[in-house]
Amino acid sequence: MKIYGDIQSGNCYKIKLLTALLDLNHEWVVIDILNHETRTPDFLTKNPNGKIPLLELDDGRCLWESNAILNFLARDSELLPADPFLQAKIQQWQFFEQYSHEPYVAVARFINKYLGLPEHRRDEYENKQEGGHKALTVMEQQLSQSPFLTGEQLTTADLSLFGYTHVAHEGGFDLSQYPGIQNWIERIRSLPGFVSMPSDH
Repeated sequence: MKIYGDIQSGNCYKIKLLTALLDLNHEWVVIDILNHETRTPDFLTKNPNGKIPLLELDDGRCLWESNAILNFLARDSELLPADPFLQAKIQQWQFFEQYSHEPYVAVARFINKYLGLPEHRRDEYENKQEGGHKALTVMEQQLSQSPFLTGEQLTTADLSLFGYTHVAHEGGFDLSQYPGIQNWIERIRSLPGFVSMPSDH
């Protein structure tokens, strides 16, 4: 299988992290979003939404949206428990990631890290801070009660939110005020097979 992505994108990195943790054989195809490589006719035939990550199976079938890819690749593993309620809890956190976390934390990081915080987007960057801290506070409340987001066990919910949370400082978010999140980040970093994002120092 092939995975198309940019390893410094949290949405792509979380797929790379899952493949490392589960030791899944794959080919990583580097895509440069700033050079509009997701807008080529060939790429758009695979994902008409023109975004990464993109999973292409050996039979040619394609799957997009990072959390859908995560859950597909994690099937039959401990990262995606069979219990229906636990699966719904995982999806709950994944929807939270896409609607309440990523639009703030990831966008602020993109404006700062990828674009160099241009003056004409500074107001937008500042306006993302409140929403980002609100999302981090929700995570902190849960992670002060349990080691992982759905309880005692690592799941794809954690990988979904780890992608952008562990580099939130690159979007201006100080994680020192969130000890539960900091401990959770270290817990994940200590997992066998863990791989770092290249910019993660």
